[in-house]
Amino acid sequence: MDGVDLIFKVAAIGILVAVLNLLLVRAGRDDQAMMTTIAGLVVVLLVVVQEISKLFEAIKSIFGL
Repeated sequence: MDGVDLIFKVAAIGILVAVLNLLLVRAGRDDQAMMTTIAGLVVVLLVVVQEISKLFEAIKSIFGL
């Protein structure tokens, strides 16, 4: 995945979570809004961890570790 694609993916998830959070808070469902925010954070962290894993694999292959 290209660096720009990663940024766009994280931004899209952030915008989606922000809109859902705003809608749920306005509807009075604060607990569900918080869970949506946490779920969005977990998804972004999983995407970033996968990219970091790919980086470490590339470094291992470069240095022959």
